[in-house]
Amino acid sequence: MDSELQPLLVLGPPAVLNIFKSQYSHKYRFLNAFSSDLPLLQFLQTQNTQPSSVRAIFCNQRQLVTADIICSLPSLGIIATSTVGFDHIDTAECRRRGIQISTVGSQLAADVADMAVALLIDVIFKISAGDRFVKKLIPFKLWSFPSASKLGGKRVGIIGLGRIGGEVAKRLEAFDCIIMYHSRNKNPSVSYTFYSNVVDLASDSDVLVLCCPLTEQTKYIVNKEVMLALGKDGIIVNVGRGALIDERELVQCLMKGEIGGAGLDVFENEPNVPKELFSLDNVVLSPHAGALTLDCFMDSCEQVAKSLDAFFSS
Repeated sequence: MDSELQPLLVLGPPAVLNIFKSQYSHKYRFLNAFSSDLPLLQFLQTQNTQPSSVRAIFCNQRQLVTADIICSLPSLGIIATSTVGFDHIDTAECRRRGIQISTVGSQLAADVADMAVALLIDVIFKISAGDRFVKKLIPFKLWSFPSASKLGGKRVGIIGLGRIGGEVAKRLEAFDCIIMYHSRNKNPSVSYTFYSNVVDLASDSDVLVLCCPLTEQTKYIVNKEVMLALGKDGIIVNVGRGALIDERELVQCLMKGEIGGAGLDVFENEPNVPKELFSLDNVVLSPHAGALTLDCFMDSCEQVAKSLDAFFSS
């Protein structure tokens, strides 16, 4: 009976929801609030569900889990998100209430790191720009397409040397890149040069790769000063969160040639993307797809399931 299943409030929805439902519909009664325009409490009434019976939320990174939502669910004990970051969740309210936050952690790291390197290679070698060039100008003249750069030997500054940043570093070492990094704290277990100041890191880098979580301290960690320090040949790759970069200044720097290029998988106001970026051949855009692989979906579902199982069995 559905009434005997554990209610799971779904917000977002998570990209992995269909797979998760197919595997765990025998355990949970899915309350798909995202499919209704009603306020949350009214929606729960339509589902014959008391707010006090909802102990778990399953959400994605675009759905804000605010203090109002949390406070409306007096028995809430866990929020499971199908992402690495949790900047969309009111963590202060969760701490106050003793509510667990479960992320998918390292399950996404390898895929997101692959995306970061792919974006960098695309920008440096002008792969997407070359694809458009060939399709537009056939037959084409080889010498009429701008020359590319090389990846080997590039000085890469990684902002956030956590799980994803570490995987990016490992991959780029194979290209003989020189790895440097900025993190909240110096990591004594790595030999890469640590920079406590992002402007200094940018000044010494050819490439900046953003992998850190979005917090009050890291919002706009890459501002105009950092971009100008990176310089007209520098490249920015962002696989973290859009608001790590001052996007308005990024657009201006790219259009004025004050930085060399950008590979962006995330944007400040997703799903909206600055239209000024569309015509720039030194920019490669991706629809927040760093972890949109079937393998990653399956791993994420397993991690969410384990977190929920542990919570409900405790």
